Amino acid sequence: MSVVFHPDRQRTGDAFDQPVTVRRGPADGRRRLSRAVEVQEAVKGIILQRGLSTGDPLPTESELMEELGIGRNSVREALKVLEAVGIVDIRHGFGMFVGRMSLNGLVDELAFHSRITLQDERNHLEHLIEIREILESGLVQRLIDLRGEDDLTTRLATARDVIAQMEAEALVGPVSPETDRRFHDVLYHPLGNPLVGSLLGAFWEVYHQLSDDLGPPDETPADVARKHRDIYTAVIMGDRALAATAMRAHFDGVRARLARLGQH
Repeated sequence: MSVVFHPDRQRTGDAFDQPVTVRRGPADGRRRLSRAVEVQEAVKGIILQRGLSTGDPLPTESELMEELGIGRNSVREALKVLEAVGIVDIRHGFGMFVGRMSLNGLVDELAFHSRITLQDERNHLEHLIEIREILESGLVQRLIDLRGEDDLTTRLATARDVIAQMEAEALVGPVSPETDRRFHDVLYHPLGNPLVGSLLGAFWEVYHQLSDDLGPPDETPADVARKHRDIYTAVIMGDRALAATAMRAHFDGVRARLARLGQH
């Protein structure tokens, strides 16, 4: 899709009369985009066409008005939407920049819909936990695949340190959610996939928002620390079956809380 702009349009009041146009190939029979979406696509087109990356400065609001041939209100509305989804980062007093990927919108939507279905026999949170378990079960297998290429004991030293912190916390109280989250974040660093942390972080944030609705956990802090150490140990040993069992046990506590909620 190519976006074509006409900066010579006539202006009335604070907005230009004519919409930004999007030129499509002859085989593209899709319905024409709305004006609001066209402006958003136009700004994204500028980022792509200029090869901009995260943190790079964007044209000013006035420059976008001039380049796209549209009014201030249309530009502001488009930027507001793009900021909400993390494409644009607006720093008041500094300018506009290409934003970092954010899953905040996804988190809010999942958390809300999971909350209103918590009493259902098969609720959204249960589905989300199932997806996360499948994802992490596959990721630990990928980690085991690396054993022949690298020294995982060294690469996973940070994960081992986080487990030690968990065990220390378990001696005096519950394991903090932040420590739990950090273990899953650093465990998969050797895979070199930055999206893993973002996706798992989104899943974790949804669960954290709803954890109070689930009631107190059935497992002790010591159980929590032990289950994380079991995952780490299975990976270091390269035992695929043990890793699958450990990952399954890790999510048993969440499933128990969901089952108890369903009974009530």
